[in-house]
Amino acid sequence: MKALILVGGFGTRLRPLTLSFPKPLVDFANKPMILHQIEALKEVGVTEVVLAINYRPEVMINFLKDFEDKLGITITCSQETEPLGTAGPLALARDKLADGSGEPFFVLNSDVISEYPFAELIEFHKSHGGEATIMVTKVDEPSKYGVVVMEEATGKVERFVEKPKIFVGNKINAGIYLLNPSVLDRIELRPTSIEKEVFPQIAADQQLYAMVLPGFWMDVGQPRDYITGLRLYLDSLRKKSAAKLATGAHVVGNVLVHESAKIGVGCLIGPDVAIGPGCVVEDGVRLSRCTVMRGVRIKKHACISNSIIGWHSTVGQWARIENMTILGEDVHVCDEVYSNGGVVLPHKEIKSSILKPEIVM
Repeated sequence: MKALILVGGFGTRLRPLTLSFPKPLVDFANKPMILHQIEALKEVGVTEVVLAINYRPEVMINFLKDFEDKLGITITCSQETEPLGTAGPLALARDKLADGSGEPFFVLNSDVISEYPFAELIEFHKSHGGEATIMVTKVDEPSKYGVVVMEEATGKVERFVEKPKIFVGNKINAGIYLLNPSVLDRIELRPTSIEKEVFPQIAADQQLYAMVLPGFWMDVGQPRDYITGLRLYLDSLRKKSAAKLATGAHVVGNVLVHESAKIGVGCLIGPDVAIGPGCVVEDGVRLSRCTVMRGVRIKKHACISNSIIGWHSTVGQWARIENMTILGEDVHVCDEVYSNGGVVLPHKEIKSSILKPEIVM
């Protein structure tokens, strides 16, 4: 089987992290985001992953070459010269996806984190015999999204309603699809939307089915959702393989610590924290609801909550970092500095406090 991952553009919503790496390579729970998807695809027998990309493909390919060998899976790029939306890339990669076997292929949005129940998706797709299956997830506020109206019993999709003013349902497109090769005949090579143009057409032909995604789902393409996504991911990890989570007197709730990270005495860490490879957390540090990426040093008695600390940054002694502060790569926060929602571009030194949310250029 094959899979196409829609990587797309510049990852502007996750800046300043995406100024250093393309968004799919930004770490999530100590692993590049896209690797969570590729590993899950490999588990259900996908042998080739195509990345649809229009930005810095060489960075992606060089990085993923290592994983090709480790995972035993072929990873190739299909490069757009102009942005082609969410359906155009399928037409562009047509030769890679339609190999004549008639096997369905996966299409994923690269920002989506979930439990990826691909085996169940394949089973459901084969059972209904339609042309395409989309995964849907239940949300509390459907008015912010495009809602999928479907028959509860069979999963057949009736129609889509964009940002409904009155309640029509609470299931939205989760950005995970399984499509028969015949779907490619419906897509022209031009900028086009799979959600707004292709799927409604398949639904009108009564060939589109939806499966409700079990477990959690999050689009982690922006910082607040990234932090929420980490909480949901760690909750799920607790249920599925709790041994991977850290334990000890200094740990509260779900915490993921890379084996090469060093943690001092008298720290309090958690809940919902990920600490990456090579990090040094000195004595008396307090961490909650945050991600600390590879090579970061956090000095004594610093306190970090609801924030993302980018690669190789340092946080000074007694510093306080909170309220969706995002430090880009190699940012140095001096001792006793306070950051309230500062968004700091890479390679900066912060000597004075950031008292209200702002971007530090």
